Amino acid sequence: MGQSLHIHPQNLQLRLINQCIEILNKGGIIVYPTDSGYAMGCKLDNKNALMQICRLSQLDSRHNFTLMCRDLSEIAEYAYLDNQVFRMIKNSTPGHYTFILRATKEVPRRIMNKKRKTIGIRLPNNPIARDLLAGIGEPLLSTSLILPGEDFAQSSSYEIESLIGQQVDLIINVGYLSEKPTTVVDLTESMPNIIRVGMGSTIPFE
Repeated sequence: MGQSLHIHPQNLQLRLINQCIEILNKGGIIVYPTDSGYAMGCKLDNKNALMQICRLSQLDSRHNFTLMCRDLSEIAEYAYLDNQVFRMIKNSTPGHYTFILRATKEVPRRIMNKKRKTIGIRLPNNPIARDLLAGIGEPLLSTSLILPGEDFAQSSSYEIESLIGQQVDLIINVGYLSEKPTTVVDLTESMPNIIRVGMGSTIPFE
């Protein structure tokens, strides 16, 4: 059975954060808090963890995975950014947005959209997520924790523990975390395309 660590989102303990980072570096799957609810994540090069995440959430090859990134320079390593796209992302992050961008060769083919060669990108504002990214020194491959038969991400860490606690390596428990969906914006064409309206304002992209 995986571990469950209680971490206060506003009073982070470095020792506990380092435990989470160690589990990720050893190839583990974690459930962690983001700005938009709980998510599952693993290291970018971890094929086995990716397969397990796909099995748990019954994800197929059409699923759009997201890379949680630390900053704009890291985004530029994994996605193509022209000056206009760079400015739009800079002015809207960190926060409640997922951007669909054209993937560079640094993104493994198994996680990009096979037809369009795109990848989802986020710059989280959640302090736990940001500390995890700083600790692993690379993007975190991530997907919202939506289990089969459900329409929304899981909001209770205790329920997550009872449902999949034995199938992941770590659950970062911050209690109840209501889902606040991100606004999804496709920036692969000359004009932004709003795919989903969520918490992030659409005004900068209209």
